Amino acid sequence: MDFKTLLMNRRSIRDFQDREVPLTVVQEILQDTCLAPTASNGQPCRFIIIRDRGVMKRLSDESRRNLLADLAGNPDAPMKMYEAALRDDAFNVFYNAPCLIYITGPQEVPSLEVDSALTAAYLMFSAASRGLGTCWIGLGAHIRGHEILRETGVPEGCRIVAPIILGYPTAIPPASERHTPDIVRVI
Repeated sequence: MDFKTLLMNRRSIRDFQDREVPLTVVQEILQDTCLAPTASNGQPCRFIIIRDRGVMKRLSDESRRNLLADLAGNPDAPMKMYEAALRDDAFNVFYNAPCLIYITGPQEVPSLEVDSALTAAYLMFSAASRGLGTCWIGLGAHIRGHEILRETGVPEGCRIVAPIILGYPTAIPPASERHTPDIVRVI
């Protein structure tokens, strides 16, 4: 697959075949993420692979509860647009994907957001090159319960930055319309 095709095939996927992703393939994808650039080559990202759908459902429910509590405290928050879905007990923030990868890292790393975003991009491109679909699920990062954080292996002093779902897509949607680059100035 050439690079342009890879860019076109990397779409946000929220509908997956009922098919497991072999752990060896997930590990190969994560090996590719080690090539992502990070600030001062710090490589702070750590990964948690979750393939147990029951655990994913509990994580989804925890995120939904926490997001709804946040909305109760701030009804004008941007998350308001998701309120109806969050109140639906059948809604799974991870779209019933067969695999979830949490990209985590130490809270004290100042560049953690950028390092994790670059790592997530490498993960998504590596997955797309193998015919897999991904989606960064920001709603799935709102895990606060100490027990479930411990159960899923989030290291002490670390936080979840990028929850990425992974699986074989039922279809790859076409890219939505994109604007041309908005070049402010060339000097």
